[in-house]
Formats: sequence, structure tokens, C-alpha cells
Amino acid sequence: MNLAFARLGDCRPSLGEGPVWDDRRQCLFFVDIRAPAVHAIGLDGGGFRTWPMPSLTGSIGLAESGRIIVALQQSVAILDPDSGTLQPLVAIAGEPARNRLNDGKVGPDGAFWVGSMDMERDGRTPSGSLYRIDGRGHLSVARAHCVGVSNGLAWSGDGRMMFHADSHQGWIDRIDFDPASGSLGRTVRIVDAFAPELGKPDGAACDIEDGYWSAGVFGGRLNRWSPDGTLLGSAPLPVMTPTMPCFCGDDLKTLVLTSLREPADGDPDGGILLIGRSPVAGVPVQRWQDL
Repeated sequence: MNLAFARLGDCRPSLGEGPVWDDRRQCLFFVDIRAPAVHAIGLDGGGFRTWPMPSLTGSIGLAESGRIIVALQQSVAILDPDSGTLQPLVAIAGEPARNRLNDGKVGPDGAFWVGSMDMERDGRTPSGSLYRIDGRGHLSVARAHCVGVSNGLAWSGDGRMMFHADSHQGWIDRIDFDPASGSLGRTVRIVDAFAPELGKPDGAACDIEDGYWSAGVFGGRLNRWSPDGTLLGSAPLPVMTPTMPCFCGDDLKTLVLTSLREPADGDPDGGILLIGRSPVAGVPVQRWQDL
């Protein structure tokens, strides 16, 4: 893939993640996991705002009410970006103390889906799970203790395919999905292991042609996969540590990527936001149905 990217704004989070385009406010929300905060920025680099969070912050989702659902270390809360207030919603019971919440997105069913990860990952059996939280705050376990680093959540345009990845083990699953109920069906492992030059599968987004765009962290690539696991294209990036792509703008053809600042891993220039253009539009953002 021939894609060109430039730097967006001057912010430089320690671990930028979870970008989501708000078409109502015309801005991009994203998180810094390590220096925990929710941030917002315009596609012109202006209008930067910050809401500090009380613990490690893995991901966010937009709510129908205009609020933001936030995955904290082992709980989920609701942020009102207008008032700045943060209200607890639900605690994640049963997670090992070494685990935290990671990648999360709102699905076609109007629920917030969020996975957990093992922060130590020392060869133990994977302990990360995938959770579903509906608009009333009811939590259920969708996939239990199956991932090392839950990541890469994204849905096809018709809402009938969900993608889920493990950054630690290097796989991507395609799961049959019921957009009305949120129930999961047959699971197919479409990618079993990543070639080192592609990086590890991190955050992801789908386009309207059912392409699955996965950030290849530590490989400096943005990889586009078909639903059957065929690599459709791989674009080199100005940073080695991209963490998640997001389709933005009125036509959903503006691509923004977050990244990780990790000098020890050979990328002292990471931690920036990148912006470019996509040849295909992304799937429109979903909102958590809290109304």
C-alpha cells in the first residue's frame, strides 16, 4: 500500500491508544495508557484537550448521550467531557491482580466490548478475557482466559463479523457476530502468526470493503487483511510503534494512527499521532447505547 502520513499536532503521549472519531464534536478522542488521560484533538491539530484519569486507561467508546465510556485498570467508568466528571460504572471482578483492561470498542449491538491483558506475560497460560458491557452497565464475559494481550477489536460494515487479536501470541480471529443481540458464533483463526517484518497485531479498524486494518507494532507497518486472512497490503510508517488506526472525517477516508513512545525498543520518535488519507472509507463509528 502506498500511503503518506504526516504528524498531527504537537502532543506526544507515552502510550497513545484507542482513537475514536466523534462526528458530532468533529474531533478525535484517544487515550494515553501510561500517563493516564483521555485526550481530544481536531484533525487540523488544534483544539487539544485533556482529562486526567485515576488509573491506567486502556480504551474508550463514544456514548449516545454524548458521554464517553472509559476502560480503567480493572473497572469501567463514564466521563462527561463537558463537565469533566468521572462516574464509576462497573468493576471487573475475577481478573488477576497482574492484569489490566486494554483495547475496547463499541460494537454494532450498542455494547462496549473490552479485553484484558497480562502485564507480565512470563510464559503462563493466557489469562486475558473479553467482556461485553451493555447500555445499562450490565457486564458479561464473552471470551474467558484465552488471550495474553486482548487487542484488535473491529467489526465489518454489516456488523456480522467481529475481529479479535492477541498481540502477545500473534493471532487474529474472525468471529460470527449477531449485531442485534451481540452473541458470538463460529470462530476462525485467520492469522496464526505474524512475520516479524509486519510487527505484532495491535489495534485495528475495518473499512467498508471488509478490509481489516491492523497496526503492526514494533514492525512500523499498517497491515490490511481480508476476512480470510490474506494480506491485502502493508504500508510502511514513519514510526516503528503504531498502536491503532482510526477512520475519521466526513467521508471516513482520513486515517489517524496513535503510537507508542518506547526508546528502549528502538523508536525514540514514537508517541506521535499520524494522519493520512485512505483509498477506501472506514466503517462508521458505533455509540454505546446508554439512552
